[in-house]
Parts: sequence; C-alpha cells; structure tokens
Amino acid sequence: MGALDGIRVLDLSRFQACPLCGMILGDLGAEVIRLEEPEGAPDRTWGQCGPDGENLLFKVVGRNKKSITLRINSPEGREVFRELVKRSDIILHNYTPGAPIAQEVSYEHLKEINASIIVAALSGYGQYGPDAEKPGFDGVAQARAGSMIFTGFPGDDPIKTGMPFIDVGTGLFTTVAILTALYHRDKTGQGQAIDVSLFDTAAFFTQSVGALLLYEANGEIRKQIGNRGFHSYNTCLPARDGWVVLSVVTNSIWRRFVKKIGRPELATDPRFGSDTDRFHNFQLIDAEIKGWIAARTVSEVMKACEESRVPCGPVQEVDALLKDPQVLAREMVVPLDYPGLGRVHVPGIPMKMSLTPGSIQGPSPQLGEHNEEVYGDLLGFSPEKVAELKAGGII
Repeated sequence: MGALDGIRVLDLSRFQACPLCGMILGDLGAEVIRLEEPEGAPDRTWGQCGPDGENLLFKVVGRNKKSITLRINSPEGREVFRELVKRSDIILHNYTPGAPIAQEVSYEHLKEINASIIVAALSGYGQYGPDAEKPGFDGVAQARAGSMIFTGFPGDDPIKTGMPFIDVGTGLFTTVAILTALYHRDKTGQGQAIDVSLFDTAAFFTQSVGALLLYEANGEIRKQIGNRGFHSYNTCLPARDGWVVLSVVTNSIWRRFVKKIGRPELATDPRFGSDTDRFHNFQLIDAEIKGWIAARTVSEVMKACEESRVPCGPVQEVDALLKDPQVLAREMVVPLDYPGLGRVHVPGIPMKMSLTPGSIQGPSPQLGEHNEEVYGDLLGFSPEKVAELKAGGII
C-alpha cells in the first residue's frame, strides 16, 4: 500500500513532462488511469520505438498506470468522462489553452461535476499570458529562458542540454503542486486548479543559479561555460583509460585537492584565492593538473579524490548503469517484463522513504487494457453497454 493509496488520477497527458508526473503519482500508490483515443494516443508511437513498435519513453512513463480508451470529444464520450470525473480526485492533462478539448477539461467546468476535484494543467506557456495558446517543448523553453547561451564551450553555437531537464523539472513541479493541493483539500475539502508551464520552469532554472542576478549586480551575461561550474571550478579531463569530472568547489575542498596532488603552494596562490578566481582562471588550473590526471587511471584518480574528500566521478556511457554498484544498491534500475519486448530496465524511484516507499507494480499498459475493469467495476457498466460503446467507436 502506497502513501497515495485511494487517490484516483485521470491521466489525459501525452509525451514526457506531464506523463512523468502521472508516473510518480502511480509510484507513490495512486490509481492512475490513462485515457486515450480508441486508436491510441500519439505518444505511443512517436520518436524512437522498440521492436514492438511502441515508443520507448512510454515504457518508462507509462508504468503503474491503467489504460482505457475514450473519445471525449463526442456526446457519448463526454457523458462517460463526467462519470469518471465524479469518481476521481485529480485530472492531469497537458492541453494547450484554446485547444478544442481545453474547455472540457478546465477546472471551472469540472468543479461543477466534482467540487473537490484537483485539475493539473501542464502546458508550454501556462494558462494565461500573451503566449498561452502557443505550443511549447523542452528545447524551445531552454532557448527562450537563456540556458542555451551558457551551455557548451566558448565559441560554440547555442546548445541545448542532451537530457530534457525542463520536461523532467516541470513534471516534478506539477507533482509537488498536486501533493500540496491534496494536503490543502484534506484540511478544507476544496479542490483547485494547478497551472504549470515548461517556460516557467525554464525561467526558474536559469535564475536559480543566479544568472539573472549576476547580470543585475555585475552587468555580466554568463555565456558558454563548458564543464565548469557556474560560479566555481569544475572540470572534465582525460585520465589514462577514460575521462573524469572533478568538482573542486569551496576553499576547503581546493586546499585538500592541491595538497593531495602534491601542489600545496597552489592553495595560497592569489590567482586561485576564491571560487570566483578559480572560475575565471580555470585554464591555468587545467594546465597545472592535466598531467597529474593523465598519468593515472580513472580508478586511481577517483581513489585519490575519495581519500581527500574531493567530489569526483567517471564519465560513463549509459549502459554502465546496469552494473554500477551504487545504482544497483539504490535500485535505480529495475527490471520489468514487457510483452513483445522481453525483460528491460526502467528507472528506479529516486525518493527513498522509510514508511511509505514507492513501488513499481507493473509495466506500461496495452491500449485499452483496463476498459472492462474501469467501465465495468468502477462505473458499473454492463458488458452489453461496454460492447455498445466499443462498437460505436466511443471506447
């Protein structure tokens, strides 16, 4: 039994950010029912697909969910949807304001059906503002919020991050908002509307490292920083058999590091007196330590850094996660059996809780796999009614 046992989520979301939120709620014990068109949602087959023809990302964000089919934009479908809303706690969607179905899933409309409903809407630019009706994706948000300007090395073209951190961050912010709304509802009985956007998340992330304050305080617009920290000395350098990343931040770690590599005089060198000095003089530091790192293996560099408590790690390819001892100890890769794909690994649950840990109960569902269960057991429809809806293309 999870912490959210007894909470029912109608998940109308697609692609990555919003479905990731639904996945987390499912990991924490909520009953998450994914609604799709009878022909299947587009995020089942977009992008990189596996041997079974289904999108690989869906294998991740679809876990712990049930799947039902429903054509909401039909009179019969809207009536069925109303019955589902009456029996649910949360509606989760990522329809852009102005989309044909947006009004149908709005909080103002759904609270008339269920006064305690929580409606979480995730979109590119939010539910209001001059750009609310524009579509948006992760890379677009990164670009507009300024983060692509300081990604990459000096002289590079603007570069977005390889990992879609705006999508993931927006899904997490939506999850936090939903949990907060549930807590508020427990105290007051009131549902509410939740409005989270990719662009808001991107703007927050850019500012969270102090980029805007740096401009306002010092007049500096930080540009490509490569593998450096935003305010300090980080680096990525080749060892004898691979690459390592060092995070030599704060004066105390700097002193420990230079002592360990046999260069204690660098601790009192005024060129490296503070994090800011070390940030701006990173090339001088690289020149001092490149030889020390290049003469050692990755494991030797890591051992030396661990002995002096300097953050350090190897640059690994993704398949290394399958045998990384820390990943395995923390169960951050979890095997699941998927029909048509076999046994594959999905991400584990990052939040470790002593009394209410999350769990991964099952793989992403087949299209309409739970139609009979939800329509029969939850709504009480007869087999004949379910067959009639199916024959009419409603489910």
